[in-house]
Amino acid sequence: MKAAVHREYGAPQVVHIEERPDPVPSAKQVLIRVHASAVTAADSRIRGARFPRGYGVLARMIFGLRRPRSQVRGVVVSGVVEAVGAQVKGFAVGDEVCGSTGMGGAHAELATASTKRLVHKPAAVSHEQAAGMLFGGSTALHFVRDVGHVSAGQTVLVNGASGAVGTNAVQLAKHFGAEVTAVTSAANAALLKELGADHVVDYAITPVAGLTERFDVVMDTVGNIGIEAGRRLLTDDGVMLLVAGTLGEALRARGNVKGGTTAERAENYATLLDLVADGTLTVVNQHVLELEDIVRAYEIADSGRKVGNVVVRP
Repeated sequence: MKAAVHREYGAPQVVHIEERPDPVPSAKQVLIRVHASAVTAADSRIRGARFPRGYGVLARMIFGLRRPRSQVRGVVVSGVVEAVGAQVKGFAVGDEVCGSTGMGGAHAELATASTKRLVHKPAAVSHEQAAGMLFGGSTALHFVRDVGHVSAGQTVLVNGASGAVGTNAVQLAKHFGAEVTAVTSAANAALLKELGADHVVDYAITPVAGLTERFDVVMDTVGNIGIEAGRRLLTDDGVMLLVAGTLGEALRARGNVKGGTTAERAENYATLLDLVADGTLTVVNQHVLELEDIVRAYEIADSGRKVGNVVVRP
C-alpha cells in the first residue's frame, strides 16, 4: 500500500510517500480501505515534535524520544471495511465506517482500527465530511456540552473560531441556544457569520484581552488568552475552557477554569455525524487534497492560518 511516512521529526518535507506492507488487523480490529483522513493540529505537532510548553518530555516518551515510533500519522479515518478480526461483532466487509485509529496510520491506503473507536458512516455524510468533522468536532462537543454545559440564553466567546475546533464550537454553542461571539481574522468574518456567530471580533483590531463584555463561557482553542485575562472576561458564574495551553496552565486549571483532554467516544462521533446528516452542522474543509500532496497539507496545517480542516484522500 501507499503511505505517508516520516522516519524523523521535522518540517513537512520529512514526510514522503512510499510503499509499505499492508497492515493486518488484530482479533478486535477491522482493516479499512481509507477514503479520507484529516491532517490535524495533533498530526502536525507530533510530526514536528512541536509540543505545548511543558509537554515535550512526556510527549516524546509516548511518541518516540529521538524518532517517531509510528512512522505513519493520521488518527481520523473514513473508509470501507476490507477485513474483520476474528472477534469483531457489528461490522462487516463492505461497511462504510469512520472514527479513530488511536495512535496513527490513517495517512495511507489501508489502516486498522479498533471497533470501539468506529461508527457506521451515515449515507448522507461523505467520507470527506466525516474526516473533516471528527477531530475538531469531538473536541468541540466535549468542551461545549460536557465541560462547559452550554445552554440556552448563555453568552459564549470562542477564541480561534475559524479552526477545526472553533468552527464546530461556534455551531454547537448556537445549537444549544447560546449567543456566540467569534474571535477570528477579518478574512474569516463572513464564514463565521454563515456558521451562526452572532458577533465577530477581529483580533487584529480588538485584542481579546481588550474586550469589555463579559461572557458565561470563554473557550480558548488556541491557547493565547491566558488564565488571568480569561477570568477577567467571565461573568460571576462564568467558566473558562482551556482547549489548548501549556502544562503549567493545565495544572492551574481549577475552579472557574477547566481543561483536560478529549476522550475518543464512538457515541460522540455518532452524535456529530447525525448533526451533519440533518444539516445542523456544516463541515468546513479548507482543502481536500490527494495523499501525494501530504507535504502541502502539512504546510497548511503548520501555517497557523488553517481554516477548518485539511483532508487527504489516498
